[in-house]
Amino acid sequence: MELLNFIFRLGVVFAIFGFLFGIFEIGLALLSIGRKKTVWEEYLIKLIKYLFLVDVTFLFCVDISGEKISQYHLVVTTLVLLAYFVGKLQSKQQQQAMFKMVGNSMMMPFSNFNLKAEITVISAGILLFILFVFFPEFASNPASVWFHESIINIEDTPVFGFIFKVIGFFFLLSMIFKMINAIMYLASGRAFVEMHAGFGKMRNKKDDEYDDFEELK
Repeated sequence: MELLNFIFRLGVVFAIFGFLFGIFEIGLALLSIGRKKTVWEEYLIKLIKYLFLVDVTFLFCVDISGEKISQYHLVVTTLVLLAYFVGKLQSKQQQQAMFKMVGNSMMMPFSNFNLKAEITVISAGILLFILFVFFPEFASNPASVWFHESIINIEDTPVFGFIFKVIGFFFLLSMIFKMINAIMYLASGRAFVEMHAGFGKMRNKKDDEYDDFEELK
């Protein structure tokens, strides 16, 4: 029960943080209206978002667990963050694949998707969380404290708090399904088969590039 309550609280935190950071993103969009963001601008904003999300999440872990964060909550929070980030990545990949099937003219909203950049941003977020585990004092800064206090205030508001708690409930359900799917996926052995197939495709692609180079010579 404690595990479910903990994941539920993290879901509420993620939802309210996304709402607050979304206001910041809308402000940036209004300032740059009429100009399309570059790939680097897109991922710089996403990097800032993920780093602050990790920072604020760590602060809430300390609040939930007491003054000294427990190893149990660290492991659970790391898994939830990974599932959240990977879920976002998979969602982008699925959207891109769907729009490619429809046609290139419909690809404009996802033209800035870059797999390497996505993985880099996610890795940076996880590494920052690990850094906070060893140096928790770095997690407290004016921006993260403001997010932390604002999330608590919104969470305690009767109407908005209830809305975000409903979102937190659905987040809890999605995390449970993702964990079950991940366990079944690994138990089935498909992960190893697909990984082996992926390496085979990479080798074939390299061979094709080499042949093209030979023809050019």
